[in-house]
Amino acid sequence: MGANDPTIVRHDAFMTRNYPRYPIVIESGQGCRLTAADGISYLDLFSGFGAGILGHCHPDLVAAATRQADKLWHVGNLLHTAPQTELAEQIAAKGFAGRSYFCHSGSDANESAFKLARLYGSGKRHKIISTHDSFHGRGFAAMMATGQTKAREGFEPWLDGFTHVPFNDLDAMRDAIDEQTVAILIEPIQGEGGVNVPDDDYLPGLRDLCDRHDLLLICDEVWTGCGRTGRWFGYQHWGFEPDVMTLGKAVGAGLGVGVMCVHQKYADLFDVKKIGHVMHATTLGGNCVAMAVSARMFDVIERDGLIDRAAALGDAITIRLRDFGQSTALINEARGRGLFLGIELNVDHKDAWFNSGADVVNRCLERGLMINATQNVVLRLAPPLIVTDAEIDEGLTILEDVLRG
Repeated sequence: MGANDPTIVRHDAFMTRNYPRYPIVIESGQGCRLTAADGISYLDLFSGFGAGILGHCHPDLVAAATRQADKLWHVGNLLHTAPQTELAEQIAAKGFAGRSYFCHSGSDANESAFKLARLYGSGKRHKIISTHDSFHGRGFAAMMATGQTKAREGFEPWLDGFTHVPFNDLDAMRDAIDEQTVAILIEPIQGEGGVNVPDDDYLPGLRDLCDRHDLLLICDEVWTGCGRTGRWFGYQHWGFEPDVMTLGKAVGAGLGVGVMCVHQKYADLFDVKKIGHVMHATTLGGNCVAMAVSARMFDVIERDGLIDRAAALGDAITIRLRDFGQSTALINEARGRGLFLGIELNVDHKDAWFNSGADVVNRCLERGLMINATQNVVLRLAPPLIVTDAEIDEGLTILEDVLRG
């Protein structure tokens, strides 16, 4: 398979080329395995940027989608539907006492949170502080919140109201707060930034800053939500609650779902009954089929004990990778929580044949293993929570062999 494959040729003729796609056409998937049109099988330890939290074609999710598709797809948000209500209940039960707004992606969810923060500021405060190397989406406000200049290059003039400070630096965050600041936006663990885990006092410290300065604390859980890190939501590792939580990726289990969950005490900022008109909306947010699948995803993770399994597997993988790094010096650090892991490569080592993470990713792909790289030198693993011990061993063995050259 390659650039001359008929599907790829048609893609290049009729689709915008927004993504640097591999010359592979995937035809089917089951569990942690993907099968290409040419019959080659791949072990997927990245699950579509973490979205396939229960892998491909999980039978419980297929059944939920089929039942709902036979019953009701979409009626618009002027009517009540049970799937929306059930998912909102699940999120509140697993997280904090919040109300959910449904949209299509993590970026959409963050845009919703920014609008809510502006309402909270009442026209007097509007600035949002986020961190360097963060990623919050590609909407016009989301790309401004993102702490990576490349995400917004070419889209000038830029929106006002967004400030960036170093991640894991409480003093920098404190110094950036002024009379126009209304919110702090933070990823509990940075995803695109390289799977960066903060010090234990950092996130609770942000909570304290928000309380003292009357700021909203918005946790971007697009990468860390829905059990991936060994907790339902990433913030729960540090024993505090945000005012707003945004979800994407895994919450749809592969379908296009975004969620902004806001604490009860701030939910009235979007309340049409109290305001008298609609402040924020989207037509297809809360689609019945997607909601039914998302709600079932939470059920399956809880039923099968996948939260604790993610935590245990993550610890085991990290130990193995650290041992490999100590014995070969090809890895500087293995970090993360649960099944959200970053492997920082030592590209300067005398025995390193690779110059970047992309070199390793491409060689792994040739061996039938799908992983990812970010920040040039960090490999990312984000396998489905259903991954078996044997599949983890298979994937890590391939990765270790590839790193050794």
